[in-house]
Amino acid sequence: MSLIYSVPARALAAALIGAFLSAAPVAAGPLLDAAIEAEKLAAQNDAKGAFEVMRSGLAAFSQSLPLTVPRAVFITEVPKAYRAYTAKGEPVFATGEKLITYVEVAGLKWQAAPNNQRQSHFTVDLELTDDEGKTLALQKEFGNFTFTGHSDAIEVYTHLTLDVDGAKPGAYVLRYTVNDVIAERSTPFELPFTLKDKS
Repeated sequence: MSLIYSVPARALAAALIGAFLSAAPVAAGPLLDAAIEAEKLAAQNDAKGAFEVMRSGLAAFSQSLPLTVPRAVFITEVPKAYRAYTAKGEPVFATGEKLITYVEVAGLKWQAAPNNQRQSHFTVDLELTDDEGKTLALQKEFGNFTFTGHSDAIEVYTHLTLDVDGAKPGAYVLRYTVNDVIAERSTPFELPFTLKDKS
């Protein structure tokens, strides 16, 4: 026996999702609530309102996530904007070459700031080890960043520049730990790299 549906697949999918959501006892959450409200505003030709609702919903959702680093890569030069960078092809550096790292941070907490603004604050600790795990350098608050704006940001990024001039050729591991000062929580990430003599 085969079933034939006369309604379009999109309409059927929407009906099934709607039925599932109406039967689900779980609270929707900020992201789904924002999406529903944004769809309503978009249907009323209020693109500006729809965008702002989605942006606010995504910001609220981001703060509900664990502190995390979605992206951390070695880059060839200082980034121009969020995700506007040139990644280094291989994590291999000539002795004396500076290590520039592009870092995105998600899950930051925001708090009220003067002049009706919002603010986040995080620091970055540094640990450099050789390939056997021996600590060669350690620095708390290698980076200290405060972001202040008129709303909670969702595209938070920075770059970290490390000068390892004087280090011998070999394999190393660069370990950064991001610390959310407001929420008092941390998350580490590691970037292995190799130093080679200048040719």
